[in-house]
Amino acid sequence: MKIYEQGVETLLAACDESLLGQVYTEGEIHLDVKESFYGGDIVKNVSLKEKMREATIINLVGSDCVDVAIDMGLGSEGDVMEVQGVPHLQIVRM
Repeated sequence: MKIYEQGVETLLAACDESLLGQVYTEGEIHLDVKESFYGGDIVKNVSLKEKMREATIINLVGSDCVDVAIDMGLGSEGDVMEVQGVPHLQIVRM
């Protein structure tokens, strides 16, 4: 998980640990799970939930991270995009 702060916005980028550094391509869609963007702190679900509550923008890759957001009511299955079977969810709070 990595946190980015820009003015009043807080972006949370998180991925399942096993996906870090991987690249997934399906048709025109290219999902690069870069360590420079997603890499940072390794956290448990409790810490991830806390950070999701605080973030205004959330970018998630992987079933573990995406499931946490869905369980919290931040998104639904219909909001999830899959690239080569890997779930990806973006959330923006306005």
